[in-house]
Amino acid sequence: MPNEKVLEAKKSVVDQMAKELEASCVGVIVSYKGITVDADTKLRKELREANVKYSVVKNTMLSRAAEIVGINIPSDVLEGSTALAICKDDYIAPAKILYNFAKDNEFYRIKAGFIDGKSVTVGQIEELAQLPSKEVLIAKALGGIQAPISGFASVLSGTIRGLVVALNAITEKKSA
Repeated sequence: MPNEKVLEAKKSVVDQMAKELEASCVGVIVSYKGITVDADTKLRKELREANVKYSVVKNTMLSRAAEIVGINIPSDVLEGSTALAICKDDYIAPAKILYNFAKDNEFYRIKAGFIDGKSVTVGQIEELAQLPSKEVLIAKALGGIQAPISGFASVLSGTIRGLVVALNAITEKKSA
């Protein structure tokens, strides 16, 4: 049986992990077995630039932390090598980065995840990863809002243009 000091240290780690899980809007659980140091360094850099916290975790500690915050992670997910990517403010970044990395590296695979405290499947994480970026979605929404306005402006300018042509024709007839 481990001594009291070791148990307290583990409990502290679990409590800290639970706080991070609760503060995160999204989390992706992956199996990293077989990753090279070079690939891991590049992946961590990309995740860090996107403000995503990525760390290797112990399965039992992740299980206990998830249990504390009410996230139901299936037990078969928490087997083998496990890493966790969490983000507090961007729903898509962790999923997109890890999905693209897993596509290019057959040894790396997404196991599961969570969104707003609810457990999600690999398929749902992949769907999330394939969504367009926030900037693209905003541009599409603004384009949709702007389209009727620009169409209305075109109709008005066409009507005014027609009136000007008609007035010019009347003016030319009278002066001739």
